Amino acid sequence: MIGINGYELLVLAILAVAVLGPERLPEYASQLARLVREVRRMASGAKEQLREEVGPEIDEVDWRKLDPRQYDPRRIIKEALIDDFEDAVKPVSARPAPAAPRGGTSAPGAERAAAPTGPPAVKPLMRLQNGERAPFDTEAT
Repeated sequence: MIGINGYELLVLAILAVAVLGPERLPEYASQLARLVREVRRMASGAKEQLREEVGPEIDEVDWRKLDPRQYDPRRIIKEALIDDFEDAVKPVSARPAPAAPRGGTSAPGAERAAAPTGPPAVKPLMRLQNGERAPFDTEAT
């Protein structure tokens, strides 16, 4: 919890006995115990107040997913790339079909214009000839 192991706690106890003395040590120990109880009471009161203000939805939150120690950028990037790759390699026949138009009959040819038949057309890349300069877009610079 605090990051103190048993050896360090023993050293702190011996140091406290040496600094405070055996006469005052029980008094300070009881004050520390009261302080710990008060902090726990305040924490539980704050938790109950939050639960009352937010409502029962707070119990449904998966707090482990929001833990910053669970954040692994490599895993997040890997999952995003796998999802994008799966979408990219999905065959056209497996993609959902466009919705049919509602209503009565429409003009001939309107169905062809409304329903795309595949992925959007991509302009093919053109190779430059030797010595030919690349096109320059003055508005992009």
